[in-house]
Amino acid sequence: MANETTLTIVGNLTDDPELRYTPTGVALAKFTVASTPRMFDQASSQWKDGDALFMNCSAWRQLGENIAESLKRGSRVVVTGRLRLNRWETPEGEKRSAMQLDVEDIGASLKYAQAKVMKMARKSDVDAAGGDPWATTSGKTSAPQDDEPPF
Repeated sequence: MANETTLTIVGNLTDDPELRYTPTGVALAKFTVASTPRMFDQASSQWKDGDALFMNCSAWRQLGENIAESLKRGSRVVVTGRLRLNRWETPEGEKRSAMQLDVEDIGASLKYAQAKVMKMARKSDVDAAGGDPWATTSGKTSAPQDDEPPF
């Protein structure tokens, strides 16, 4: 939607992602990313931690399932999503609010780690290719040609 606040945050997962399913079977992964800025203190000539930001995040459907399967507590991630304000009222009548990030995309940070990426096959791709997600049905070879990029 237009005029939504998008945010990219780099930090570490504070716990393993929690995967739930709605009554209709839609996957939802919830997790928290902690991001702590580092600042150089010239008076002491040392790096110091600033105030940590803890951002609650939620990811739906296949993205949520992939997150729960791939990431764990301590994983350094780069998360992009839409910032949303949730408001509710407690049973005692107190009004509350909290910021949340609706995740659009997430990736493991490779600054301090290595990752092996595995492409997920879509059901329609597997059906069309007779069980082979890498096969093509357009008559083209699966290897890239000299004039075409490998992606």
